[in-house]
Amino acid sequence: MRRSPLLWISSALVFAFLYIPLIVVVVFSFNDSKLNAEWVGFTFDWYRVLFNNSAMLTAARNSLFIAFMAATLATILGMMAGIAMHRFRSRFLPFMTLTPLAMPEILLGVSLLIFFISAFGENALSLLTVIIAHTTFCIGFVAIIVRARLAGMDESVFEAARDLGATPWQTFRLVTFPLIRPAVIAGALMSFTLSIDDFVITFFTAGAGVPTLPLTIYTMIKIAVTPEVNALSTLMMLLTLFLIIVATRVAPDVLRSKRLVEDDAESNA
Repeated sequence: MRRSPLLWISSALVFAFLYIPLIVVVVFSFNDSKLNAEWVGFTFDWYRVLFNNSAMLTAARNSLFIAFMAATLATILGMMAGIAMHRFRSRFLPFMTLTPLAMPEILLGVSLLIFFISAFGENALSLLTVIIAHTTFCIGFVAIIVRARLAGMDESVFEAARDLGATPWQTFRLVTFPLIRPAVIAGALMSFTLSIDDFVITFFTAGAGVPTLPLTIYTMIKIAVTPEVNALSTLMMLLTLFLIIVATRVAPDVLRSKRLVEDDAESNA
């Protein structure tokens, strides 16, 4: 099929619009100047400043811990939800599991904020509430990836295991889990990536003493965008890109999971 030159030009313009700002951020993280107005010279000083910034390192530790815990919990719960959705064909379970992903993040963040304050008091916001909030919206991603993996399998495999006398736990441990392991790993990596990058929900559910990388960057850019912010943004982009590449290698359809989740949530609403 012959493609029109106009299609190539429009595609190039779209990709340029998306990626040139990211390239500029990476390039100016090596700029030997406190201002981003013009290029002065090449330096690694801003990366050294970044790694000597105790507040930034604390925010990084918090973000990594939150992302690890949220990804772990979401993977366990999402795997069970995905298996249940595939096995029981219920309309209620997909609605409950996938709806948090279909609603706007600001609405979910405000709802969780009101819930935490109403249930636990005004001082309830902490590292734990952020982990709970991130787990809430990450479960759906894992569930839909696991369910998609199970949907492409032959049910006779599981029936054969039961016919041979395997208990439900043995069937899961020896048959089901090895088959869905790539989807589980992809869901865990996607959950980690989404959690470490999240700003809106974190903004509403984090306490005053719980700095994270997105919140710290937001605080810094209100004053000025320094090359230190560019250096931090570059490292976060590299980490996110690495995790997404690994996830897509493990499960090629992982990047389509958000669209699938939204479609399923809307159809079950």
